[in-house]
Amino acid sequence: MEFQTPLIEGVLIKRYKRFLADIQLSNNDIVTAHTSNTGAMLGCSRPGLKTWLKDTKNPKRKYPYSWELVQTESGTTVGINTLLANKLVLEGMRRGIISDTNKYTRIRSEVRYIDKSSRIDFLLQSPELPDCFLEVKNVTLVKDNAAYFPDAVSLRGLKHLRVLIDNVKNGNRSIMLYCIQRNDAKTFSPARHIHPEYANLLGEAVDSGVEALAYQCNISPTNIDITTSVPIAL
Repeated sequence: MEFQTPLIEGVLIKRYKRFLADIQLSNNDIVTAHTSNTGAMLGCSRPGLKTWLKDTKNPKRKYPYSWELVQTESGTTVGINTLLANKLVLEGMRRGIISDTNKYTRIRSEVRYIDKSSRIDFLLQSPELPDCFLEVKNVTLVKDNAAYFPDAVSLRGLKHLRVLIDNVKNGNRSIMLYCIQRNDAKTFSPARHIHPEYANLLGEAVDSGVEALAYQCNISPTNIDITTSVPIAL
């Protein structure tokens, strides 16, 4: 997936109020950028880190700049825009990279679950195959080559796991897919040290038949591509 317009380089001054970050551009101008990432962004939000922004050029937005990428202290480029994770996974499915979904011929996005109280990212369908709900989570936290999710307590994440478990009980297929927007992960694990309840529930989900997958990405200031699967250690 290519960025439609060239990204703008800058240096992070500070992140605050979850959705905002002050960034100094190469011409020394300081702008306030919006970020869709509501997590703690551990390792990705230290002042002084190199960043890349997208100028949406949308006059209706209070903050026209969007924070897209950051370079960690170790030099790894990370995609911090959580809204891109679904697009990356959709592209990966269409290109056949996510082989576990290759037999499905129809992909629907943002589908309401049975009780209408939850939306699941994708519904995969094909004749003679059980319907498959696929939920995507964006991952930015990597430590010692191990990727972790979540990087903060995630009640929404718990809710989605329960929906996937329920879907399996109803005779369908469920996949929990972790999209790691960086390329330095050798394994993926639930972040038990941050949210033990989530880690326990993911284990229960897998035991009940929910499939857990993790894929990492190659990232540059011009494009992001989902690439290879990463083994999961529960």
